[in-house]
Amino acid sequence: MSVVLEIFSEVKKEGRKFLLEPEAKTVCMKYGIPVTDFKVAKNEAEAVKFAEKIGYPVVLKIVSPDIIHKSDVGGVVVNLRNARDVRKTYKQISKNVRKHKAKAKIVGMLVQEMAPESTEVIVGATKDPQFGPTLMFGLGGVFVEILKDVTFRIAPVTEDEAREMITEVKAYPLLKGYRNMPSADIEAIVRILLNTSRLVMEHQEIKELDLNPIIVYEKGAKTVDARIILE
Repeated sequence: MSVVLEIFSEVKKEGRKFLLEPEAKTVCMKYGIPVTDFKVAKNEAEAVKFAEKIGYPVVLKIVSPDIIHKSDVGGVVVNLRNARDVRKTYKQISKNVRKHKAKAKIVGMLVQEMAPESTEVIVGATKDPQFGPTLMFGLGGVFVEILKDVTFRIAPVTEDEAREMITEVKAYPLLKGYRNMPSADIEAIVRILLNTSRLVMEHQEIKELDLNPIIVYEKGAKTVDARIILE
């Protein structure tokens, strides 16, 4: 059985519908979707060890099947710059989560590299009752949240369709470089769209997929957050 099928099987066995973030990122990696470097720590000592291996600054996130929206419960802290910060934050996040949900099962903490800032994009997928898996692309931040500047295609998408999706958004000129913003690696975005299309076509049990944000550099890209929900 493939790693992806093993993860989906375990999720279903536990009666869950959504994957934990490390599970979602592992699925992404298996499909060639680049993600930020990460490790799951079971205690403070492991968190420090992993942070030093990944390299500061790092991000700490709660890993719990009982916490879907991590930010809402104080379950995410960014820009931790040393071992003292990591130890202190590990305690604080645990305390925050217990305060909001006393009986939440805490698997551990996701120790994740703090990806340098650059152009943010979003790639998503939903399973439409009529058309099946549908892909979505847009620029991150205000472009998707307020302007709803996104484009859609029915999966599977071809390379030409992936390129069309990218050029169709109104904010496309920003991807080519604007003022002090560097140009974004269009080829990296194309590969992510094609690999996401392949993922949702090969695993029709995926109801929703959300890669947001994906930070795109002049060369390469990294998915910072990944969310996958099963039917």
